Amino acid sequence: MEKTALVTGAGSGVGRAVALALAGEGWRVALIGRRPETLRETAQLAGKNAANLLPFHCDIGDSAAVEKMSRDVVAQIGTVEVLVNAAGTNVPRRSLEELSAADYRQILDANLNGPYYCVQALLPAMRARKSGTIINIVSDAAKQASAKAGPAYVISKFGLAGFTQSINAEERANGIRACAVFPGDIDTPLLERRPNPPTSEARERMLQPEDVAACVLLAIHLPPRAIVEEILVRPR
Repeated sequence: MEKTALVTGAGSGVGRAVALALAGEGWRVALIGRRPETLRETAQLAGKNAANLLPFHCDIGDSAAVEKMSRDVVAQIGTVEVLVNAAGTNVPRRSLEELSAADYRQILDANLNGPYYCVQALLPAMRARKSGTIINIVSDAAKQASAKAGPAYVISKFGLAGFTQSINAEERANGIRACAVFPGDIDTPLLERRPNPPTSEARERMLQPEDVAACVLLAIHLPPRAIVEEILVRPR
């Protein structure tokens, strides 16, 4: 397996934790995000492994931008063996009563359309070499709708879970596997977008980004003949 990966949402939270974990194992990782400064921070946090992390500014909700980004990544690191779709967002005014059409589109672009664009950009090369692993960070809100998450987030995550199943249904014969990770509450900056952000005490009881990154690495490290199609992980 080529030790090359592309991680979206790499400027914070789960995406950052996954990128740092992969860099620590000697992987070359393309860091994808909307804010160049946070991508640089992720690379700096890798310390001696910083050279393995290459930042690429991109709004994954823009299909043309994703196409350009994927070409730039391949030009710099070559084959992308692993894609981790960790980018995601939500808005404070998220209930059916409050949700605006613009916010709805923003959430769908980040949480569902973006992963779709990234997968479609990288699939042809994966098919050609008969190998590739795709990890989609979903949410346990895709197992049971929650008012806490809001309808747009729930819709996007149910869609991402179904998309993961579709990848396995269609691409298994091409040597490509996909895993959907369904975390419960994670202590990430996304919590600040809740209508009532949790207290520090509540955050301490949540999953940490490194916990979810460990699930991602489990799926990646399995022999190519094996697929973990779903991982549901919640705070103890």
